[in-house]
Amino acid sequence: MKKIFFIALSIGCIATSCAQKKAKATDYKVDQKSVEATLKFLSSDELKGRMSGTKELETAGNYLEDIFKKNGVKPYFATYKDTLTNYDKATTYNVIGYLEGADPVLKKEFVVLGAHYDHIGIDKAATTLDSIYNGANDDASGTTAVAEMVNYFGKMKNNKRSILFCFFSGEEEGLLGSRSLAAKLKKQDFNLYAMLEFEMVGVPMKRDILAYVTGWATSNMGDKMNEYAGKKLVGYLDVEMKYQLFRRSDNYSFYNEFHKPSQTVCTFDFENFDYYHHVDDEYENMDLVAMTNFIQQMVPVISGMVNAPKGDIVIKK
Repeated sequence: MKKIFFIALSIGCIATSCAQKKAKATDYKVDQKSVEATLKFLSSDELKGRMSGTKELETAGNYLEDIFKKNGVKPYFATYKDTLTNYDKATTYNVIGYLEGADPVLKKEFVVLGAHYDHIGIDKAATTLDSIYNGANDDASGTTAVAEMVNYFGKMKNNKRSILFCFFSGEEEGLLGSRSLAAKLKKQDFNLYAMLEFEMVGVPMKRDILAYVTGWATSNMGDKMNEYAGKKLVGYLDVEMKYQLFRRSDNYSFYNEFHKPSQTVCTFDFENFDYYHHVDDEYENMDLVAMTNFIQQMVPVISGMVNAPKGDIVIKK
């Protein structure tokens, strides 16, 4: 009887495993309550604007570490905390998680998914009651999007390429966290396939695309993202050139070091949100439904990116 039980159990486990492997990214449902919880915590008054080098930013980092741990995503270095080598005001950290790829060849290549979890702190000269720069859109929203990618890939373990999940500190003071990490990885002969930064995705655009991608002409990443989505999901906006956005987010640090496809996806178009670097950049001003939909739409895109054939996303010469 025991033998029959164990055979049945084994068959059940194999069937469950096969079903999980066959599960499609388009079938996955992003949990809006999970999005809400992370966004609300990171942009709360208690974190006092998440200035680099503060105990409040470290509290935010600990929260992100816990997301890695809950999803079985390991630290890439000895610990999840990656100390910045170029920040001399105080000790501050990137928070880095690593998920090895399942394909014996493609796992040697890395997709880096990033967002900066720092912001600009408190306005000490404020004359109003509210002096906290909560940074809900900038960039608790992008950080939340990457956290949801951790939830997805940590659960599914269906990535052929390896993934480095990066929450950067020091972005607001000159891309310091990403510059520190990119230089460190370059010295280690890190095999970068592509890097995508999530920046300010908490408010939707009123356009015929969901988001825009900076550095559109530097690679075929944008076109490939649309191919993986099965529709025109992302595009180019001229605000990118006007404000030199390709150079103003963490993607640029990786482009500089590796000269590989390294870009940012964003929904802030300078028309749909009035509170850039403003104390009213708060959780209450985010569109939670639209943000959850953005993340939902990006799951199959990122899945396509990490599972695409070798050489699918390439730099333009």
